[in-house]
Amino acid sequence: MTPEHPTPTGPRDLALDPPAGCPAHVRGPGGLARLYGPGAEDLNELYERLREEHGPVAPVLLHDDLPMWMVLGHAENLRMVRTPSQFTKDSRIWSQLLQGNVRPDHPLMPHIAWQPICAHAEGDEHKRLRGAVTAAMATIDDRSVRRYINRSSQRLVNRFCEAGRADLVGDFAEHLPMAVMCHVLGMPDEYNDKMVHAARDALKGSETAVASHEYVVGALARLTARRRAKPEEDFTSHLVTHPAGLTDDEVREHLRLVLFAAYEATVNLLSNALRMVLTDPRFLARLNGGQMTVAEAVEQSLWDEPPFSTIFGYFAKQDTELGGQRIRRGDGLFFAPAPGNVDPRVRPDLSAHMQGNRSHLAFGSGPHECPGQDIGRAIADVGVDALLMRLPDVQLDCSEDELRWTMSIASRHLVELPVRFEPKDQQDVKHKPSHAPIPPQRLTRPVGAPPQSAPAPVREPAAAAMPTPAQAPDPAPAPTPASASAPASPCGPDAPRPDGPAPRPNAWRRFLAWWRGY
Repeated sequence: MTPEHPTPTGPRDLALDPPAGCPAHVRGPGGLARLYGPGAEDLNELYERLREEHGPVAPVLLHDDLPMWMVLGHAENLRMVRTPSQFTKDSRIWSQLLQGNVRPDHPLMPHIAWQPICAHAEGDEHKRLRGAVTAAMATIDDRSVRRYINRSSQRLVNRFCEAGRADLVGDFAEHLPMAVMCHVLGMPDEYNDKMVHAARDALKGSETAVASHEYVVGALARLTARRRAKPEEDFTSHLVTHPAGLTDDEVREHLRLVLFAAYEATVNLLSNALRMVLTDPRFLARLNGGQMTVAEAVEQSLWDEPPFSTIFGYFAKQDTELGGQRIRRGDGLFFAPAPGNVDPRVRPDLSAHMQGNRSHLAFGSGPHECPGQDIGRAIADVGVDALLMRLPDVQLDCSEDELRWTMSIASRHLVELPVRFEPKDQQDVKHKPSHAPIPPQRLTRPVGAPPQSAPAPVREPAAAAMPTPAQAPDPAPAPTPASASAPASPCGPDAPRPDGPAPRPNAWRRFLAWWRGY
């Protein structure tokens, strides 16, 4: 741990900053750094400059030059999210909003606008809504979900395994979380390429984002109506029937919250974990050598590339002090996992592995900690593991410095992850993933068909050509020189198969098979 950042001039008050246009400040009103426009292309670099200049809490400007605080320190982020008596997620107390400085079409309005959901509520209302979501999450069977993740991974790999090339973002990472979340929510039939495209489009904020958002919300509204009429064993049904008594609108809005938040976060997590194991030789060597599990690689990715860089926002309920800065009532603050995770006070050496350390900020903390983090971890863990099992020779199909990201205040999203590998055959999704050829007998019986007795083994050509009486077969003929080295095939119904049963795996491998869901 390194010492606290010094604040030689004492706590800073945004109200005391020099007026806009002062020649001593050229970046924006008050000389504050903008999180948009020129100079903000690399936000991670900007955060480090802000840390050097201001310490663990820095003043910044949003679009339209709205002042905010960026919380850069690990300890300061935790204090903010764990102190509901001083900080809230209810944007209705934001001073900039109350003063009419936030236009209705502000780019961050989807994040700013208050909504009657647990992510913005507090007190008894938060307890009611969050309690229903948490209880519904608790009904999800971990092993069943992992089995579904594995099979969904196999289906996706089957789409491109014969081609020898793929884009693991567009062909895998953007599809697997949607397939799993649709299953968890209880609408597996809604999962398709159109649903994936609509979710991505709505989150990107394109010209068609509104229509895409309406498409997804429409599917959730239909699901809510179906489960209200006939509950089943899924997340939505437990949300509908919870004693908290959520209305249809509340159920639909929380389904939207869970779907979009889990989807965006898990796409980024899965993409980052895949990139890490493909580009960092230390991870790949450790994975292949058995010294690091996929789950540990995923956890390292949560430290280095959290799915959400920052989350807007928290608001001060009273005048207070945070990280040496004077925070006034109504000030807005960013919860910032990305800069918080690389705070030099907790990570003086960024090249050091964080194996076994889960104190990162990727899933938040306090009353609003992510309730679906276990599902996100499972999707990344099982998905990466299944893909590496199927494509053990997969490697990046471009130079690492050619990889491109789209960066916003909220997240850093990998655009493409092109890879190449030796073409592989498709596999039955119900079997354990493997890069080895599938035994022919697995392909002769359609899924769901009743099992058939094994066909009689075919004799060696030399033996089969020897005539035998029809009434009573003689003992097996002596082997010819061509077949002398091969044992005769047993014909009795109780005789073992020529290849014999596979040896029973040891306890550890049986546990891994159970955990991975096959």
